[in-house]
Amino acid sequence: MKRYVVYLLECRDGTLYAGSTADLGRRLEEHNAGRGARYTRGRTPVRVVWSEELPDRSTALRREGELKRLGRAAKLRLVGGER
Repeated sequence: MKRYVVYLLECRDGTLYAGSTADLGRRLEEHNAGRGARYTRGRTPVRVVWSEELPDRSTALRREGELKRLGRAAKLRLVGGER
């Protein structure tokens, strides 16, 4: 059974980006190569600051949506503190 990961990236400018994937290593490489999300293209390098494994794509996409609706303070609490 394929597992999915929801993640938060910290971009070079200090902003946080939420996404989901089945292969976090590959996706991180894509983001850093400028082939990831449009949001991260001009903000590389990025690094993973938080991730959560989920059982299926549907659950991962729902969780990603929840993360995208959170404000910065809530995302930082999830990550474990101010940066």
